[in-house]
Amino acid sequence: MYNGQAVSLKALESGLVELVLDLQGESVNKLNALTLNELGEVVKQLSEDASVTGLLISSAKPAFIVGADITEFLGMFSLPDAELHQSISKTHDLFSRLEALPFPTVAAINGMALGGGFELALSTDFRVLASDARVGLPEVGLGICPGWGGTVRLSRLIDTASATQWMLSGKPQKAKAALELGAVDRVVDSTELRTEALNLLQSAVNGDVDHLANRQRKQQALENGAEVEAAAEQMAKKLDPNYPAPLQILKLVSTHATLPFDDALKAEVDAFVALAKTDAAASLIGLFMNDQLLKKKARGWTKQAAPVKKSAVLGAGIMGGGVAYQSASTGTPILMKDIRDEALGLGINTATGLLNKQIEKGRLDEAGKEKVLSAIEPTLEYTGFDTVDIVVEAVVENPNVKAAVLADVEKAVPANAVLTSNTSTISIDQLAKSVSRPDQFCGMHFFNPVHLMPLVEVIRGSQTSDETIARTVAYAAAMGKTPIVVNDCPGFLVNRILFPYFNAFNRLLVDGVDFERIDRVMEGFGWPMGPAYLADVVGIDTLVHADHVMQEGFPGRMGHDADVVAEALLDAQHLGQKNGKGFYEYGKDENGRRFKKASAVAQELIDARIKEKVELSDQDIIDRMMIPMCLEAALCLEDGIVETPAEADMGLILGLGFPRFRGGALRYIDTLGLEEFARRAEAHQANGPLYQLTEGFKARLAEGRTYY
Repeated sequence: MYNGQAVSLKALESGLVELVLDLQGESVNKLNALTLNELGEVVKQLSEDASVTGLLISSAKPAFIVGADITEFLGMFSLPDAELHQSISKTHDLFSRLEALPFPTVAAINGMALGGGFELALSTDFRVLASDARVGLPEVGLGICPGWGGTVRLSRLIDTASATQWMLSGKPQKAKAALELGAVDRVVDSTELRTEALNLLQSAVNGDVDHLANRQRKQQALENGAEVEAAAEQMAKKLDPNYPAPLQILKLVSTHATLPFDDALKAEVDAFVALAKTDAAASLIGLFMNDQLLKKKARGWTKQAAPVKKSAVLGAGIMGGGVAYQSASTGTPILMKDIRDEALGLGINTATGLLNKQIEKGRLDEAGKEKVLSAIEPTLEYTGFDTVDIVVEAVVENPNVKAAVLADVEKAVPANAVLTSNTSTISIDQLAKSVSRPDQFCGMHFFNPVHLMPLVEVIRGSQTSDETIARTVAYAAAMGKTPIVVNDCPGFLVNRILFPYFNAFNRLLVDGVDFERIDRVMEGFGWPMGPAYLADVVGIDTLVHADHVMQEGFPGRMGHDADVVAEALLDAQHLGQKNGKGFYEYGKDENGRRFKKASAVAQELIDARIKEKVELSDQDIIDRMMIPMCLEAALCLEDGIVETPAEADMGLILGLGFPRFRGGALRYIDTLGLEEFARRAEAHQANGPLYQLTEGFKARLAEGRTYY
């Protein structure tokens, strides 16, 4: 009946037809321009064919439809408002014509039906869901709202509160929840999906179930929306104003709940177009694209990698225990070596504690816990190291200690084993001097806490081979991490970009700007914590050590022009959260509640170092903090530390918690515009080398090029 590149239509028995989703050349179905065009042709054909009595929509792939083709978004969103409005309305019209077909329609949903895929399914009369399948509307994660009828149909099919929660969370929903709320009509075993969907379709054709009543239910407006509006107002108070999509979704659903169906759909289009034009949407969609690039690069390395069947970690502290837990829990057995029994105990306790939390959350049982723990083998000796494929050295951040440990372990492992160092600052080329096979050595920098932080920097030394990088990337990916390959330099990628930020913070302190105010301003900018609080979390001793490494590596740019407050805090034994004293004091009150308050000692140390108090606006504070970080990110790209802007920005997002809605340092420059960023940098050039525009930036500015 119809054979396209994305969909086909075939006749079944008794007037039934089946529309099969099968996008050629792709592993998944997605609603790209081609698919939507072919769907339009099929719906037109069906509306004109009087012989058809019922339509089944199914997928020939492991998932129904994973959503729209996000690679098309940025181009589409750059259209003028009227053209974008017309484009979205065209798909609305397609789904409405599908919904209005003069016979029953059933969607057989396998795998995933997300975003536009779920919206397509919502436009059918009935939905039969495989028990292991998921449905959802994840658009909020891209800074937009559902735009093809999802906010309207779902909020009328199930209650508005549940629909709103689905949209605000963006999470795929399990079959049981979807059935209980009425988002789907039946849940069946995946092996029976097509059969049961056809049975339901035939029942509708026979008149045993009323498909028109189901249509009406999706289109019926509420008579009184006061409760919806009141609930929306309460929910809005808990949302981050930096992310406009959740607030818009709340406003949209409460607004269109009482509108006629067609008017409600128009309201959704208006909201979608408005959100599509926001900086947050551009940044969040950019992050999705960046993430896809990282995954593609990791797959490329993994394809050429020798397998890691067994690993080892040296050093069994909190970091080593975290690495052991992550490796064992993702299927790679690991040896965990230390020179002290108590350290091994700490490592095992770290892993056990993480596993117990998984049990508490219902994600693991005792048998699963024991399986993971049995895959971690604590040892005081190098026994068994002759069977490992990769070693992660995670001992104290001291180059002499690391060099000695690496030289020792190299003698105990097979000749083809890869050695890595979990160093955060020490040069890989420097450490490579301690091993006899430097081509089989690289950095593998995990971030703390290992189980929560997704990033792993894989650091290539000047002699590191591609085979070594491939195996290390493959191991990181197998552990569920996002690896980024970077070239060796002081601080590598993330810490190199972070420390100009801390340098800028110190300059603000000696200019008399209150550190609590700086924290508030930068948290308002979008950081999860301000620089003073971050310093306490990192540890003042760790901060000072890394700062010295950065000053030594980049003396002309990262030196300080005044006393370093963090060094004074360290001299006063203020280590941050490690001992409850840093820029803030930490503890518990008489009721056992944790508190954080500004440290009087810290303020005294700062006051003694203030040269003169400078009056600055909040924007001045943001600019003085962010300009050095952004320019250092630009320099990392220019110096070849990373290959692409995407990798630089994703390192900051995943390793530092850079505000996601701003998309990373280089995306932030693009959002401001290079001319505006240059104007701001030039206004602060008197604050030193960290505020000087790079040659690469100047070239982009002159040529009218952006980073993306």
